[in-house]
Amino acid sequence: MGRVAIVTGGTRGIGQAISLRLQKMGHTVVANYAGNDAKAKEFSDRTGIAAYKWDVGDYDACMEGCAKVASDLGDVDIVVNNAGITRDGTLHRMSFDDWNEVMRVNLGGCFNMAKACFPGMRERGWGRIINIGSINGQAGQYGQVNYAAAKSGIHGFTKALAQEGAKYGVTVNAIAPGYIDTDMVAAVPEPVLEKSSLKSPLAVWGRRMRLPAVSASLLLKTVPLLLVRPCRSTAVSICIDICTARLYHCPGGANRS
Repeated sequence: MGRVAIVTGGTRGIGQAISLRLQKMGHTVVANYAGNDAKAKEFSDRTGIAAYKWDVGDYDACMEGCAKVASDLGDVDIVVNNAGITRDGTLHRMSFDDWNEVMRVNLGGCFNMAKACFPGMRERGWGRIINIGSINGQAGQYGQVNYAAAKSGIHGFTKALAQEGAKYGVTVNAIAPGYIDTDMVAAVPEPVLEKSSLKSPLAVWGRRMRLPAVSASLLLKTVPLLLVRPCRSTAVSICIDICTARLYHCPGGANRS
């Protein structure tokens, strides 16, 4: 049965690939975006996926945006918190605004979207929240104390919220990809990318639609698993009918420690 799904940051990069995968699975997909109207329109015209504009870091905007989606298309049962930004720099040079904006969007966005959609999922007895973390939330990265802290926070947020949702049929999981060939990664300085590639035995960036051995493909295979596939792991701390409270790594072989 198709359900209504929201993918934040869903018109570009990893979010676009997830939106298309969910559409292929038969779900009614809404791709949220924050700023680039032209690219969002091009995406919608090309795919038929509706694009709704709001800032996930804005609590009121999330409440209003999700309410509009529910009014237009039906109750939201699937949320993929993918939207994220970077404001890289060493701590010595990082401003409070650089720190705060990354935390507001990357981590705050997960809280805001959950506040908007989790109560309805709980009442209906079914819901799926998938948060896109990062290998840098575990391993850290030079010049990314803000981004690494936000992504690490997402991992903890996922495990905590999963405990609240389990008995109501709402699962919460996270995926921690490595470096994927997206516009955001393209903005990372080349020396940083070169150092990061040395950590990966594959020594290659994941592609959004290609290279099945690396993180992009693993990520896209993990999304449907987190929606419907039964849990077979006895190591899962909280398990109802499917896996929850899990952090799935798609690092392309990179070291997570």
